[in-house]
Amino acid sequence: MVLTHTTNHTYNHPFPTVTLAFFLRYCSPQLNPFASHVLSTDTISSHVDPDTGRLHTTRIHLKKSRMPPAVMKLLPTSITGGTTDKASYILETSVVDMREGWMSTESRNLNFVGALSVVERQLYAAPTEAADAGKTDVETKVVFRSRLGERIRDKIGHPIQQSTQENGWFARLGARGIQRSIESLASTKTLDQLGKSREGMRIILEKLRHTGIIGVLELRKRARERGMEAI
Repeated sequence: MVLTHTTNHTYNHPFPTVTLAFFLRYCSPQLNPFASHVLSTDTISSHVDPDTGRLHTTRIHLKKSRMPPAVMKLLPTSITGGTTDKASYILETSVVDMREGWMSTESRNLNFVGALSVVERQLYAAPTEAADAGKTDVETKVVFRSRLGERIRDKIGHPIQQSTQENGWFARLGARGIQRSIESLASTKTLDQLGKSREGMRIILEKLRHTGIIGVLELRKRARERGMEAI
């Protein structure tokens, strides 16, 4: 089963500023209060292709569980371990072409992929119309895929690994029903999160507009210093 959602949005900021905000969006909850669920961010690799001049970056984010609580409750304890207190690693790759004015990104979860795979792809682009100069368009496509129903259906044939109650519940719902339920719940949660993500980007963009790059980096430095003092 696969469920796909596509949305479009326009930022009233030039392309270079929007790309900078993208890379700064998780740097500090003080800069972006909508990023409090991000526990850490690390850059795995970053390089500029000498032939194309494009910046290629790979990062990994550790976030509080992106698995919606409703989905966690839907699953038996034999799969969840009896707790919803989870963390998830998100792999993010991006390519920026400043000369042509576009950036493509992809984020995918590395945890819970057997239950739910969420792949988010975004394309940022400077408008081609002169009247839209100073704006940046972004298309977001999110693909949800669950194979959990198939896995559970296979397990049902092994009574030792599943209780009779669980077997009966999953047998009635069916593999496709489980997959559709998980994908639908996850898509509702993700669409809500996309709105918060845009609001977080807007906050950083406004700070870049009013304080400039140096001002934002200084705020980031002070936030990190406060974090170290708290430790």
